[in-house]
Amino acid sequence: MINRRWLPLNALRAFEAVGRHLSFTAGAQALTVSQSAMSRHVSSLEDLIGKPLFDRSANGLRLTPAGEILLPVVAKCLDRLEETINTVRNHDSESPALRLHIPPSLLYQTALPLLHGFRRDHPEIRIDVTTSNGIGTPAGNIDMAIVFDRPSVDDRVTDLLWMVRVAPLCSPETWRGHEDKSLEAFLRASELLHVRIDDEPRGLRWSTYADQQRMHIDTSGGLAFDTAYSAVRYAIGATGVLLTDIDMFADEIAAGNLIMPYANIAADGFGYYLKTHAEDLSDPKIFLLRDRIISHFSRGGLTPAEDVQQMAPGG
Repeated sequence: MINRRWLPLNALRAFEAVGRHLSFTAGAQALTVSQSAMSRHVSSLEDLIGKPLFDRSANGLRLTPAGEILLPVVAKCLDRLEETINTVRNHDSESPALRLHIPPSLLYQTALPLLHGFRRDHPEIRIDVTTSNGIGTPAGNIDMAIVFDRPSVDDRVTDLLWMVRVAPLCSPETWRGHEDKSLEAFLRASELLHVRIDDEPRGLRWSTYADQQRMHIDTSGGLAFDTAYSAVRYAIGATGVLLTDIDMFADEIAAGNLIMPYANIAADGFGYYLKTHAEDLSDPKIFLLRDRIISHFSRGGLTPAEDVQQMAPGG
């Protein structure tokens, strides 16, 4: 067994730099050492572990399965060590802030009360909140992340917060005059609003929904937005029909700013998940925040399903 007496810190630094850039040359430049020194350090680490960390070929470097496991752990440890040393060096007695990622629409619609309550109960815990669009865990130095994604398996502890349920939503003005139409006829007569998903076709969610409902509609037109929050604000103040998470925007439906004309609710395969590094669960700050997030969404973070269902005119 390897214990801390045998930890090769220089070799770990070299491995992290090469793995981050997938290049011995770029890694050597990042650490201001020679390329041959980087190669020796990585080779010594591979000898110590007994497994290759990189596949070396004419096409470049690629992490092996062992390298893919080791790299995020080494990178995180070096980041936190660097941050803590700088904190001590600058005579700041406070511990490093906990870095939490939350998707933007979720942050604005659901997570702000969660953060208010947690800060009220634990003012001593500093939190840096970041937000970005996209699927899956964001790149960068994040301690905890709520992510929008399909079900997946990775090296983090994953807690399902809720699965997304979607239905067409619009303003009362947009719905006026269409009360006698079928869902398919209503959508054909309306402008469809989209929420873009990174690396996915523009009309993916509408086309998936149309297939589930056995409808034939044109999903290519209409406006597209980066966030559901922006699309909802547009739909409330203008025209258009939006396919989005009915639970996240249940307050807007209950207030009458949005309506759900048809009770045709569908699951599109996406959900919100809390991702945490397994080695961080022993950190009291992360334990407390993880517990609060899970409790928030299990006890009252969303409107009960039956309440949302009844908001449709036919519910």
